[in-house]
Amino acid sequence: MTRLIALLSLIVFAVPGFAADWHSTPEGSKLEFIAAFEATPVSGEFKTFEAHLRGFDPATAGGSIQVVIETPSADMGIGDVNEAIQGKEWFDFAAHPRAEFRASDVRREGDGYLARGTLALKGAEKPVMVQFDWAPSGEGAIATGEFTLARGDFGIGTGDWATSDTIGANVTVRFKVHMVAGD
Repeated sequence: MTRLIALLSLIVFAVPGFAADWHSTPEGSKLEFIAAFEATPVSGEFKTFEAHLRGFDPATAGGSIQVVIETPSADMGIGDVNEAIQGKEWFDFAAHPRAEFRASDVRREGDGYLARGTLALKGAEKPVMVQFDWAPSGEGAIATGEFTLARGDFGIGTGDWATSDTIGANVTVRFKVHMVAGD
């Protein structure tokens, strides 16, 4: 009996992980952006977005990522600011209602993962590297991470706002995304 248990354990632990498709759920997910206003961090949040990982195996990585963000869902918690970021100088919701990150290079890096892809935002497309962690949670997993963007690369803050005197040049993007298997 002891040999049978040992054999079954060997088989179970020797089987490699299986790639699966994953998608985000709104519950437990947050996509935040942090800018500096006069050197003070100011945060906002995109309240509506979807993330999909296709063919991703947490044991080996691989697969692809697609994140679609509804830019009009941006909320900075201040009415006047929310009104301003709708305009052409900032996100230009009317002309660019969506932003999208796509990566087909997802690999293990240290204790986490690295996705190399392209961010399309406000008509600009730039390469972006996103490091993230993956932790099982209930019947799914939580992906967390953060990265920094130069807002000028995407035309965010043009005209009088193009300099970094009042609004910092870099924006930190922080995410916590609840993922479940299936598409």
